[in-house]
Amino acid sequence: MALKRMDNVGIVVDDLDSTVDFFRELGLELEGRAAIEGEWAGRVTGLGDQHVEIAMMRTPDGHSRLELSRFLRPPVIADHRNAPVNALGYLRVMFAVDDIDDTLERLRKRGAELVGEVVRYKDAYRLCCIRGPEGLLIGLAQELS
Repeated sequence: MALKRMDNVGIVVDDLDSTVDFFRELGLELEGRAAIEGEWAGRVTGLGDQHVEIAMMRTPDGHSRLELSRFLRPPVIADHRNAPVNALGYLRVMFAVDDIDDTLERLRKRGAELVGEVVRYKDAYRLCCIRGPEGLLIGLAQELS
């Protein structure tokens, strides 16, 4: 049995609307929104009876997705958003962009803050990390030609 693809990355947020707006500004497309609730959903997650609002965001090439979730029930029990980049667990989501400076300018208007600085890796990339909505760590990479 072969792996077919990575379907999506899930991120739990508190403010679903502003997070959707942020990722739209980055260039992702809103594929759809839905409320997921009931015992069947809790069997998948192990949380029991749950009620979650989700928004599925798709990259322009159609190959990658972010599933943004806002839990109404049960309540969120932990917050990893302010963990440093060397904390255990999932670290960040990295996006390839055409123009890192333009992207930063647009995202700063939506509250993004640069972590460190924009750096050049050899003659291949310009890279940086930002804190997006709710402190989410996001990487940006601009391929140099």
